Amino acid sequence: MRIIPIPCLSDNYAYLVVCESSGEAGIVDPSESAPVSACVKKEGVTLKAILNTHHHWDHIGGNKELLREFPGLKVYGHKSDQARIDGLSDGLDTGDKFQLGSLQVGALHNPGHTTGAVSYVIEDCVFTGDTMFAAGCGRLFEGTPANMYASLNKVIGGLPETTRVYFGHEYTENNLRFAQFVEPDNTAVSEKLAQVKKARASGAFTTPSTLGDEWRTNPFMRCESEEIVARVKQEDPANDLQPISVLGVVRRMKDSF
Repeated sequence: MRIIPIPCLSDNYAYLVVCESSGEAGIVDPSESAPVSACVKKEGVTLKAILNTHHHWDHIGGNKELLREFPGLKVYGHKSDQARIDGLSDGLDTGDKFQLGSLQVGALHNPGHTTGAVSYVIEDCVFTGDTMFAAGCGRLFEGTPANMYASLNKVIGGLPETTRVYFGHEYTENNLRFAQFVEPDNTAVSEKLAQVKKARASGAFTTPSTLGDEWRTNPFMRCESEEIVARVKQEDPANDLQPISVLGVVRRMKDSF
């Protein structure tokens, strides 16, 4: 398997996933069609599918044009988003699987950012869209803190720590600055922030992360950290300080960070 990140819009990532044995490929979250089409042609692969993680325009914006340019594409997304994802042909839920060449793709329903958010697991990789970022998570537009807690810590978090995490936006440096704000004594955060600053200064991508890194640096997966709990108690003295409640406060803090 080969994975090619494709920068789109101002800070989005689409991902071309190539089955090297067949030359077939799928595109995860094509927010615009032109850079995807150019990458497909450059790589000399046969585009077979669109894998949408959720219905927001900056993740499906290229669907219609790609369907015109590459007739017969399968379009995957969560089954609840039939009316919200352009061209959706195959609605999925947790446990559903499909083939991309010789690659098996598994779906994980992980609501929180939206009710129909889904991640795709391929070999040792997971494509999380706006549910899990490096050191962050998406805003709770449609879901609840309980949804997001379960999605991050149980659903995606149930994968091996070696899993590579391919996320939807280049938010990593700002996310780590926030992580440092809520957990200042976390050396894993400060070390990764230094690495990310250096990478971004040279124009490098910060995708992928690993699930192990997220357990160490992502505040939304560290809701039992004493420092984060203390920060939440300071912010919201009446909070019951249970992990889901902590995540809710941390998310509100991040919204205005």
